[in-house]
Amino acid sequence: MNSLQNKDWYLICLFSLLIVVLYFVPTGFEKVTDENAVRCSAHVISVDNAHIQNFGLIQKGEQGMLIEIKDGPFSGKQLEAHNQLMGQLDRDKIFQPGDIAYVVLTVDGDGKIVFVNPQSHYRLGLELVLLGLFACLLLLFGGLTGAKALLSFIFTGMSIWKILVPLLLKGVEPVTLALGVVALLSAVVIFLVAGVNRLGLTAFLGALLGVVSSCVLAVYFTRAFHVHGAVMPFAETLLYAGYNHLDLTRIFMAGVFLASSGAVMDLAMDVAAAMNEVVESKPNISRVEAIWSGIRVGRAVVGTMTTTLLLAYSGGYVTLLMAFMAQGIPLESTFNFIYVAAEVLKTLVGSFGLVAVAPFTAIVGGMLLVRRSEG
Repeated sequence: MNSLQNKDWYLICLFSLLIVVLYFVPTGFEKVTDENAVRCSAHVISVDNAHIQNFGLIQKGEQGMLIEIKDGPFSGKQLEAHNQLMGQLDRDKIFQPGDIAYVVLTVDGDGKIVFVNPQSHYRLGLELVLLGLFACLLLLFGGLTGAKALLSFIFTGMSIWKILVPLLLKGVEPVTLALGVVALLSAVVIFLVAGVNRLGLTAFLGALLGVVSSCVLAVYFTRAFHVHGAVMPFAETLLYAGYNHLDLTRIFMAGVFLASSGAVMDLAMDVAAAMNEVVESKPNISRVEAIWSGIRVGRAVVGTMTTTLLLAYSGGYVTLLMAFMAQGIPLESTFNFIYVAAEVLKTLVGSFGLVAVAPFTAIVGGMLLVRRSEG
């Protein structure tokens, strides 16, 4: 038991070091900090809404503000600011006295403030609080396993930001890259939680086979559906920003199986762990019996997991469905629309990989976990 715990602590230290190293790895897209810009938080003391015009739901004009800088070189300084409203609900923000704003100050060569831009409400502090609450709950409930799960969570986020996104921007082939990143994350998450053993290898290979099957279907049906990657949020913005060399459709394909890979890993781990318990309880079990045991576990779990995936996806485009229903558009027209078809593609391809991972994991488990020849 002590040897096992020492091994767990060794893995925790190793992956903690990897996370630190990954944090300091440059993406290649870091811009030299603008010496004329100072980013800080500010307390909103008062506002002036006299120059805001209301056009139904839309507001245009300018909101006057008096703010007090909370941090940085100008901490404690009170400044006047102007919040420009563009008549776009998704971008405009209205401040109230007592709010905390995220502010960018433009300074001249003499260090004097020449422009105050209240970009948005300040959310970074609350994000850190929420992350801290999540980490505390995970550690209190999971103990050592929770610590390993937290490390895998952080490593996944860092890998997406430091590896996947920069390489996509540099034009690396999206499907191959995403498949490689998913394989890396699957190995890290599964081996960190299950350990480097037969159980971990079973779950990893099962998850990888499930992801590969989703990848093949994503590539084929994206072409068959004639779905262009421009359906993704901010895709056109990316092209207009000078990245017109990107293949948005291939990026969409990568996103389809990337989105479901977490659930695939979860199910592979469930099936592998259950099979491992069965094999340990019945050492003389045959490979066929072990495989059928894993399949039965998969059957029990996969029903709720596919529903979970459906709810996770549908939550992201519920307003889209509401808009079509509100206009009385027929159901067949709704599901034929490219945006809805793209979400249907994501849901069904992801669910296919989720269902396929159970028999894949069961077969691999029968080969690896049962340590004797049948007969």
